[in-house]
Amino acid sequence: MDILQELLSMQDRDYKQFSQKLVPNVPPERVIGVRSPQLRAYAKAVAGTKEAEAFLRTLPHAYHEENMLHAFLIERIRDADACIEALDAFLPYVDNWAVCDCMSPKTLGKQPEKLLRAVDRWLDSGAPYTVRYAIGQLMRWFLDERFDDAFARRVAAVRSDEYYVNMMRAWYFATALAKQYDAVLPYLTENRLDTWTHNKTIQKAAESLRIPPETKAYLRRLKRS
Repeated sequence: MDILQELLSMQDRDYKQFSQKLVPNVPPERVIGVRSPQLRAYAKAVAGTKEAEAFLRTLPHAYHEENMLHAFLIERIRDADACIEALDAFLPYVDNWAVCDCMSPKTLGKQPEKLLRAVDRWLDSGAPYTVRYAIGQLMRWFLDERFDDAFARRVAAVRSDEYYVNMMRAWYFATALAKQYDAVLPYLTENRLDTWTHNKTIQKAAESLRIPPETKAYLRRLKRS
């Protein structure tokens, strides 16, 4: 079984054009054009095989869909230590938001202490998509009963000129407003965020279905010029 040849055989040329628009920073020649449900199904089919294990060890990949498949295979790793090890190896090669955001292994949510130690390392990495991934994990697993303001402070302290990092910071705080409103509102009222992230947080909160209209109206008044 040749995994790359299998991916190439799944190509949908019409979808390739659409997919290229989703990840404009990926060169068109690196996009095959395979839909995510197909990639997930293929990951399920090959997970645990010798071919899949060899594929996970072979980095970097040439194609965007290889990276997507890699992400979906990592999601299927059940051991938290092995999963984090695989993420540590893969994250430096992640080069777009789609690959970054598509992998959130459930096993990590079952081992919050181990995940938080990894998140600390990832936030300090300086690699845009590694940092974005770390913030995304804090957003997914640590905005409910595990919430601690220390996590919000960590996200607020991130400094980056990268659009996709700051967009994830804004997404984090907008989601936090829906889940931990009283705790995170001071990040806006006390101007703890840079202007771009502050305003983007308000925009995304205003688009949220989980925040009531009167709260949205108040948040809009906090916009900075």
